[in-house]
Amino acid sequence: MGLYVEPLYLSSIILGSLYHADHLARAVYKRFGTIEGIQEPYHINKPNLSGINNPEQRQLVKAPNFAVNWCDGDSSLEVINMTTGKQEQGHESQLCKRELFKRFSRLHGRLPMNVSPPNKSQLYGELKAMNTAYQETKAAFISHFQKTGLGLWVKKPVEQDEFMVGEV
Repeated sequence: MGLYVEPLYLSSIILGSLYHADHLARAVYKRFGTIEGIQEPYHINKPNLSGINNPEQRQLVKAPNFAVNWCDGDSSLEVINMTTGKQEQGHESQLCKRELFKRFSRLHGRLPMNVSPPNKSQLYGELKAMNTAYQETKAAFISHFQKTGLGLWVKKPVEQDEFMVGEV
């Protein structure tokens, strides 16, 4: 397990008019059926998949440039502009890594633990690299992609993880 937070898994995914059940299931979990090297608390998650339209009647138009998310306890939906990854007002999504890390940091500050708090000058990416169970599981996925011909793992620019703990 990570520091003291179990992995987060989606319980359901609902898509609109461009939904195709088999394609979505393959993208989300079916391609990982034979993966090796995953240890608890990690596992292949199979969320409920659903669409708001009948897949047989889907419309062949360009996908919308927005996404909607809702988390248990939210009073309303959050609408995200997919070109910016932010809300229309310019605020970061509650699901972006910076916002999730803010919540983690607040939790870390409240719990009496024998774990020292993150150094305020430490980069998010450095803290993430310290989670060996996560790094080993990620390596298993990368290896599985290569062995099964699913291609190379697409890496995000390192700059995305180069914000300091003190900046959250």
